[in-house]
Amino acid sequence: MGGQASAPLPQRPRAGIEMRGLLDLSLEELAEILTSWGEPPYRARQIWSWVYRRGATTFETMTDLPKALRARLAETFALQTLRPLAERVSQDGWTRKWLFALPDGTEVEAVLMEYTDRRTACVSTQAGCAMGCPFCATGQMGLLRNLTAGEIVEQVLWVARWLAAHGERLTHVVFMGMGEPFANYASTAKALRLLIHPDGLHLGQRRITVSTVGIVPGIRRFAREGWQINLAISLHVATDELRNRLVPINRVYPLRVLMEAVRDYIERTHRRVTFEWVMIRGVNDTPEQAEALVGWIRGMLAHVNLIPLNPTPGFPGEASPPERVEAFRRILEKAGIPCTVRVRRGIDVAAGCGQLRAEVTGRRPRIAGAPLQEVPA
Repeated sequence: MGGQASAPLPQRPRAGIEMRGLLDLSLEELAEILTSWGEPPYRARQIWSWVYRRGATTFETMTDLPKALRARLAETFALQTLRPLAERVSQDGWTRKWLFALPDGTEVEAVLMEYTDRRTACVSTQAGCAMGCPFCATGQMGLLRNLTAGEIVEQVLWVARWLAAHGERLTHVVFMGMGEPFANYASTAKALRLLIHPDGLHLGQRRITVSTVGIVPGIRRFAREGWQINLAISLHVATDELRNRLVPINRVYPLRVLMEAVRDYIERTHRRVTFEWVMIRGVNDTPEQAEALVGWIRGMLAHVNLIPLNPTPGFPGEASPPERVEAFRRILEKAGIPCTVRVRRGIDVAAGCGQLRAEVTGRRPRIAGAPLQEVPA
């Protein structure tokens, strides 16, 4: 994607007119609209190339389009809807987080996580979340609304443009930000189709991961899509009684039902599933929980990712110390279950989903060592 020195502020819709987001349109939908305007269908691919390949943020920059068409597009569609409110950069410079406002005042977050071999965008699918997991800052705020496919895609494009402007390239995308992707399935699926489209960003499917807390109908629907996109399950607990409290959706889809859906997913797709496990000291980091997890997934085409807790003021738990994480990992590996410990990134920039929004709105204390950077309006 071609970069720009800095991303300009979004176009403002004309007073009293709510403009449709261009990024909500598939290539076919855009071509249909242009054809109804009397334009040749190939104009749609030109516009997509400008947006997805060349990083255009205004219609005026699309210089191979007729001036009259550029004007009509600008009057009809919003090319940008995200307005940056705040930005945080970790002390090591490897994690960058943005808080954005949408035209209706809704706020969402996106994160760039840089590693030696990849550049990953973590994006939100909802503003807030209805799943109610008590250790999650987003879960603590409740659900505000679903995001549209275009609003999800725009977060990816923002990160991609930022990287391009700094001589880098986006390599991976994870749907692990605010919200539950499968509780907003239609928008999530459309956003994925837009991101992997060969005329768009054309992201490799195996470089995209979608995470769910265990919405079983969504898992089954996802299995039927025929994608090579990765699936991650935010499991965290391997016994129903405790999972009912930490991941309340377990009351609807208990572990037996969830694991049946996961096994069916693997059988249908032949894809490995990642189980995410936030390590909470003295809660789910015990040998008993490790053994219970082994009982559920031994022999499954699966991988476990252990994640030290990102503390939030709304939850009294603490991150498991390294020795408890290591003991847990050893039990899994002894049972032949592949396991890794996620590198802790962005702790000093409130990188856990929902944490920056809570901080900016005054709902949690600032984190020492990472001063807030306000983005000019």
